[in-house]
Amino acid sequence: MGKDEKKYSGVIVPMITPFNADFSIDKKAVAFIMKTFTKSKCSAFILGTTGESTSIPDRDKAFMVETAVEQANRLINVYAGISGNCLRESIDNANLYASMGADAVVAHLPFYYPVKAENMVRYFSTLADHIKCPLILYNNPITVKDSIPLDVIEKLSHHTNIGGIKDSERGTERMEASLERWSSRSDFSFLLGWSAQSAYALSKGCDGIVPSTANLTPQLYQDLYREAIAGNSGKAAQLQKLTDNITDLYIKDRSISESIPALKIIMHEFGLCKTFVLPPMYETGPADQLQLRKMIRNIWKEESVIIG
Repeated sequence: MGKDEKKYSGVIVPMITPFNADFSIDKKAVAFIMKTFTKSKCSAFILGTTGESTSIPDRDKAFMVETAVEQANRLINVYAGISGNCLRESIDNANLYASMGADAVVAHLPFYYPVKAENMVRYFSTLADHIKCPLILYNNPITVKDSIPLDVIEKLSHHTNIGGIKDSERGTERMEASLERWSSRSDFSFLLGWSAQSAYALSKGCDGIVPSTANLTPQLYQDLYREAIAGNSGKAAQLQKLTDNITDLYIKDRSISESIPALKIIMHEFGLCKTFVLPPMYETGPADQLQLRKMIRNIWKEESVIIG
């Protein structure tokens, strides 16, 4: 089966959630950003880490899903995050989002109480058993402070309502082992959230990539994906270097609580969204904002980058 024939594949953008000054969701910005995704044929993963999901009230999450699904218009997949510490709420949200038209939901581990491996299997199996759309697992130790072992994912991969894993954990050994286990599976997708390894992983059979910088440059990542799966390693490597340079502008030497506000500043520079974030994140100071704007203008001028 070719990668494009698998439902969960390609470029999946972990979308920022655009806000107004009163912390309400900026519907106009959602529509504009989603338009860049549909134009570039990139799917959207809303209400994830980059989307500040843990800071958004449920009523606004539902509004975000409704708006994104409407704008996607079945042209691209919409993945909706349901991660949380209350299983019942995750199930309820999943079924609500499915009724709104989300193609799949995404969940990482609960992040308050430690969870043993055998209970990870029980937790995700119970979640998958009770929801009305496919579940994508999400491994993200940087926020959850725990990692889903590969053997746990392997057990869960055979559940009929679990369609894949989005893995954002850094580590070459883990990535290689994941590719070996799942790159040839027709019923389970391996989606990489480690954007710096996108070209390499795709060349080795990875089904899809989930890069936050695609909020800004979806077409560049779509081009990278196409070149990599076509075996054009030279061109894919060039695109990997370019996207890495852009990513470094807001990631390098910043915590995740600093990088998301910085990404929004860059996106604001190109008219994609406002700069507002939700507490406990806050906008960076004027000096940092000015420096970011200077850097992004320079790289755009040097590389002749065009936003999707």
